[in-house]
Amino acid sequence: MKEFVEHFLVAHLGTTLPVWASGLISLTNVFLILAIAWALMSFSGRVIRVLDKGWTARHPNPEERKRLETLTRVVRYIASVVVGAVAVMLVLAEIGISIAPILATAGVAGLAVGFGAQSLVKDYFTGFVMLIEDQIRVGDLVEVGGKAGTVEEVTLRYIRLRDLEGAVHFVPNGVIATVTNRSREFSYAMMDLRISYQSDLDQVYQAIRAAAEVFSQDPDYAARLLQPIEIMGVDQWNDSHQIVRCRFKVRPAEQQTVRRGFLKLLKQQFDAQGIRIPAKES
Repeated sequence: MKEFVEHFLVAHLGTTLPVWASGLISLTNVFLILAIAWALMSFSGRVIRVLDKGWTARHPNPEERKRLETLTRVVRYIASVVVGAVAVMLVLAEIGISIAPILATAGVAGLAVGFGAQSLVKDYFTGFVMLIEDQIRVGDLVEVGGKAGTVEEVTLRYIRLRDLEGAVHFVPNGVIATVTNRSREFSYAMMDLRISYQSDLDQVYQAIRAAAEVFSQDPDYAARLLQPIEIMGVDQWNDSHQIVRCRFKVRPAEQQTVRRGFLKLLKQQFDAQGIRIPAKES
């Protein structure tokens, strides 16, 4: 705009643009660039939200919803970075700072720090692969990089987890070699029960089934269960007791809730039938 006004004044009036007017035009252009950038980011955010709602309506599956939420966060972040970078370059050009030397310097600096930034590049590459392969979603219960917890945020650089004690862990994607996801399709609530050798196993199995029958009708837990209890039998013999293993097939990430609820009910059932639970060996 400034170049157009200066050309018009010189061609038709034989004068040049005053310094204060030139500065005012540059300032106006800067505000226009920032306003357009803000509008583009707001527009892209609205488009992403509309697409999110449409996809959610067509795919009510909770697993698909979690995946979409994760991808939406990443796409919104990328859009903001791209628009912001373009806006900064346009503002620099408007105030008379050539971006060519900056880009050249950035290229040389990029080569210089490239060796030191290999871990950062690895973080982004690994994060991209994990998103494409849909390994982790927001809300999943996972174990990565030696840390376990619920996924609160997934970016191209790191994964943010919150553990049972409320501590937040930021795990760089580049250090993740194995992803253990406990929230896919289904989970198992495993229970190893200490049973006295004096107890009748048939009575024990009957008590477990009776407790499971009552448990499956509890409105607080019925919707969490996918299959009836599976009694796998005696799994170990120890010096003072034997281990009976059983499990419930449950909805993703519900295993701990189901396990705690069932063990409480099973203890009451064991007490009612006189089945002893030996003390744990020291």
